Amino acid sequence: MERILRGIMRYRVLDRASMVKQFQEVRDNPTPKAVFYTCMDSRMIPTRFTETSVGDMFVVRNAGNVIPHSQYFVDEMTSCEPAALELGCIINNIRHIIVCGHSDCKAMNLLYTMKNKDASSTEQRRISPLKSWLCTHGQSSLSKFLAMHNDFSKPMLFTAETPQRKFVAYIDPDNKFCIEDKLSQVNTLQQLQNVASYGMLKQRLEKHDLHIHALWFDIYTGDIYYFSRRAKRFIIIDESTYEIILAEVRRFYS
Repeated sequence: MERILRGIMRYRVLDRASMVKQFQEVRDNPTPKAVFYTCMDSRMIPTRFTETSVGDMFVVRNAGNVIPHSQYFVDEMTSCEPAALELGCIINNIRHIIVCGHSDCKAMNLLYTMKNKDASSTEQRRISPLKSWLCTHGQSSLSKFLAMHNDFSKPMLFTAETPQRKFVAYIDPDNKFCIEDKLSQVNTLQQLQNVASYGMLKQRLEKHDLHIHALWFDIYTGDIYYFSRRAKRFIIIDESTYEIILAEVRRFYS
């Protein structure tokens, strides 16, 4: 708490005036351009690595950057993730949804260990909210991952904006990342399907007025990867690929 209080005092001296100026520019009518889902991991600071500012994005964070499938939206029971879809894309007419996973994700590392059925038993779920969350909302990612039988030279098939807009993905074809990171990438792409399962988004998705993207952040190198449906893989965003990725975004998602 002392560290946080010292940080607030530094903010007052160094950043408060400029931030208040940004708030005044945005005032009561911000125009955010994206709903950004990412992990609650303390090393993930999305506004910093995207260089976004006040009013640019809605940011939703949880353990494992998971968006529950609409099948779990029953009666009055829901969570903040689909509520953010409604607030962002229905009420505020935002056109881009971004899901960003990352390396060494503790939630994904735990989910990987839960391939052992004992770890996801009813008793374990009763005493662990985190395991219960991952058992319920991470199972589709884990099942799709396990179906590969550790052979990631084979393509995986995902559904995007509509059931007709399927895309192929090759997970870590250069075999740069550990097995848990491969699961993290599968999980990130699985969330695109989960987002598209919400009926309230159906009309906009079918009209190509709403688009879903996947990013993946390598914590230990600071590199950010964009999932290219054209390349069928996550590709690093750098000086050599920026224009290629930008062209794809403009062609398919503008």
